[in-house]
Amino acid sequence: MHRFYAGFNTGPETEVVLSEEDARHAFTVLRMKPGQHAEIIRDGQRWEAEITVSAPHNVRLRLQSLLPSTEPSLSVTLYQGLPKADKMDFIVQKAAELGVKRIVPVMMSRCVSKPDAKDFDRKLIRWNKIAREAGKQSGRCEIPVVDGPCTLTALPVDALIPETNIVPWEEAALFGPLALHTAYPALSSLGILIGPEGGIDRKEIQFLQSVGFIPFTLGKRILRTETAGLAAVASIMGLYGEME
Repeated sequence: MHRFYAGFNTGPETEVVLSEEDARHAFTVLRMKPGQHAEIIRDGQRWEAEITVSAPHNVRLRLQSLLPSTEPSLSVTLYQGLPKADKMDFIVQKAAELGVKRIVPVMMSRCVSKPDAKDFDRKLIRWNKIAREAGKQSGRCEIPVVDGPCTLTALPVDALIPETNIVPWEEAALFGPLALHTAYPALSSLGILIGPEGGIDRKEIQFLQSVGFIPFTLGKRILRTETAGLAAVASIMGLYGEME
């Protein structure tokens, strides 16, 4: 079935109206007609729904049956040292597919990319659009959010900081995915901080440790910034049963 995020409700609680953009896509591109079924994601839930009205700017559906949730029980926040060029586009897209709930670009000492406020506002709009589309494509019940930017020193006062936080670092040893699962078998929220292309400065590691971040290893090989976060998320999600 084709999948849409709900726009807004009108009339009965069981009726959903698609946004103008989604309505245009459903009517013009997909040529969907009344009587056909689609998957609707609304308020964190997945529904099977039937189209009742189909017009270029007005597509309405009636919710019929609730579908199983696709959201992981482990809530992951990815704190990503801001990379250069369009690497962040890729990171946001794949993190959303893997089940990351929140993505926060972090300005660090070795970040090559240092956009001004206006440029960052434009990037943030694009990243949230990428997250939304990736979430829709992968069947997420909740739209992943890209927040920020955030400085390293502001992390401890992040109002949404998870209960446990790790920082993959090439000099870390012994404490990897298996050790994390052993130490925190009932983990409900996790923050993962990834350094930019130049890595993480030792002083930054010392600061992060002082505020509770745990140095973490992803093995003997050094991973690129666009690989490290995704590798960490995938391995941890697997260990916590989210790939079953």
